[in-house]
Amino acid sequence: MATATASAPRTALPGFLGFLRRPAVGKLLLLAVAAAVFVPLADSRWASGSWPAALTVDLTEPLGRASTWIIDNRDSHPLFLYFFGHVSNAVVLAVRAVYLVLLAAGWAGVTAAAALVAWRVAGVRLALGTAAAVLTCGLLGMWVPTMQTLALMAVAVLASVALGALLGLAAGLSDRTYRALRPVLDTMQVLPAFAYLLPVVLVFGIGVPAAVLATVVYAAPPMARLTALGLRGADAGVMEAVESLGTTARQRLFTARLPLARKELLLGLNQTIMMALSMAVIASVIGAGGLGDRVYQALASVDVGAALAAGIPIVLLAVVLDRVTGAAGSEGSAASAGEGSEGTGSLWTGRRGWAPAAVAAVAVAVAGRLAGRLDWPETWIVDIAEPVNRAVDWMTDHLYSGVPYVGGTADWAAHFTTGVLNPVRDGLQWLPWWAVLLTVAALAWLIGTWRTALTAVLAMAAIGVLGVWQPSLDTLSQVLAAVAVTLVLGFGTAVAAARSERCERLLRPVLDVFQTMPQFVYLIPVVALFGVGRAPAVAAAVVYALPAVVRITTQGLRTVDPAAMESSRSMGATGWQQLRQVQLPLARPALLLAVNQGVVLVLAVVIIGGLVGGGALGYDVVFGLAQGDLATGLVAGAAIVCLGLMLDRVTQPTRRRTKKGA
Repeated sequence: MATATASAPRTALPGFLGFLRRPAVGKLLLLAVAAAVFVPLADSRWASGSWPAALTVDLTEPLGRASTWIIDNRDSHPLFLYFFGHVSNAVVLAVRAVYLVLLAAGWAGVTAAAALVAWRVAGVRLALGTAAAVLTCGLLGMWVPTMQTLALMAVAVLASVALGALLGLAAGLSDRTYRALRPVLDTMQVLPAFAYLLPVVLVFGIGVPAAVLATVVYAAPPMARLTALGLRGADAGVMEAVESLGTTARQRLFTARLPLARKELLLGLNQTIMMALSMAVIASVIGAGGLGDRVYQALASVDVGAALAAGIPIVLLAVVLDRVTGAAGSEGSAASAGEGSEGTGSLWTGRRGWAPAAVAAVAVAVAGRLAGRLDWPETWIVDIAEPVNRAVDWMTDHLYSGVPYVGGTADWAAHFTTGVLNPVRDGLQWLPWWAVLLTVAALAWLIGTWRTALTAVLAMAAIGVLGVWQPSLDTLSQVLAAVAVTLVLGFGTAVAAARSERCERLLRPVLDVFQTMPQFVYLIPVVALFGVGRAPAVAAAVVYALPAVVRITTQGLRTVDPAAMESSRSMGATGWQQLRQVQLPLARPALLLAVNQGVVLVLAVVIIGGLVGGGALGYDVVFGLAQGDLATGLVAGAAIVCLGLMLDRVTQPTRRRTKKGA
């Protein structure tokens, strides 16, 4: 007995030392030591509670002075006269020219052109769907706003593709440029769309130039990233063979690198178009006009019927543009299939087919002009706003509250607000400021490196320095609640899809449509169901982020090593045991990526939720834009940038950690 008792400590000691050697434990111990030194000093100097006023920098006055100077000198300073003024005029002229061309083509010409492009790229089926989508925009009485949105998008996409391709070309051919651009592109892609609006408004004012330039800045990063990826991923054997022929660097670029990167370039075009549409709709807040303006005005007056009438064309445009550009990037496109050995094909196939298609579209446009049918006929408009509003009124009377046993949608929103959102917000705002910083540091360091933790802590501290600590924690509480709901629903749905082919096939078209819809559109149904407030903003964020989480998680679970699954089955493991002990651990990188993407997407819509009563930082941005108080809006925008950066770093594992699988 004495021997057994004596050996127990000797056995436990190595186990305890092994536990201390774990990287996560070591990091937490170092943080605990740092906290033991830092917290008493911070508490004695600045006290606990909310962010100390002594560490706050009031930027309202200097930002107000800068805003006033810019407004006063827009018409006289050389920088505005000879640079920004020319840029603004060029954007206005370009958008106006495209808009006049669309109007001159008439509804018949635009429909024919869209259908013929879809037919040349992907065949008859997509052409018919495209024609139906374009005609639906007219039937809903949204022809002119649709043309305004398309004109703005056309200019923004061309500029985004040109800028993104140039940056991607530089990054793809130069390692130094790639290393310099990568953190910039990473940061730009995690920022919510609202963060881009105020800086361009400060320089260009409210209007089309600001909307176009904000769209360009928002939509260019995916083109740059994918162009660089395609050029850097060119087949080494092919490049070696081309170089052995004595070609110059320029010849290698145009004859080998760019053709080999065709898929990535077309995927970049697809992503740029989708992000440009999303931003063009959101930019209605700063005077973009078009469909987004109709949605914005309708939501401001809680006119769900009018918002839906403008929202449906946005969704149709998104689906059509996604399908057409996606088909152009696939190897099985109609154009590729029709090409002969020389890539020309017959009259209506291959490259030659574009000429008669263009002639046919022009002929239809000319026929419509000669017939005097340029504008969409008023008698063909179907008014859905009134019946939709009647349906919403009925829902308000019968489904908002008082439903037996289940309550109602307004009751659910109220319960979620009082039972989840308020406690989370109050808990975060109750925490001492140093506790929030330590929590951020611990989470970021556990999943990444000390550089990741330092970036996250500095971003969070910058929010306090800006003087918006409380509203930022309010926004953070909404993000955390929405992410929790998204992950529960997303992981559960993904597990079902990964284990059932039939379930995955049923989900695929739904996820496809949901992933192409711009962020703004998600506000319409939640306002109809839940009214306005923080809960509807969270609901819209959940629905927007859910498809990405489901797709990434499903893919991660499906790509688990089959040998590991077969080995667990041979040992008699049940389905639940396989999921818990094999699939989830091996799919950890995909799960972490799903969490990261869920957080970033949720933040984007929670900020936009300020338009429907979400409050916090989103409301400050909207207030600053609406009232011309750019100081308030810019401070809130900077806080949004910092919050997005912090959340991305806290949920984004570094490559080194992912490879280790720790």
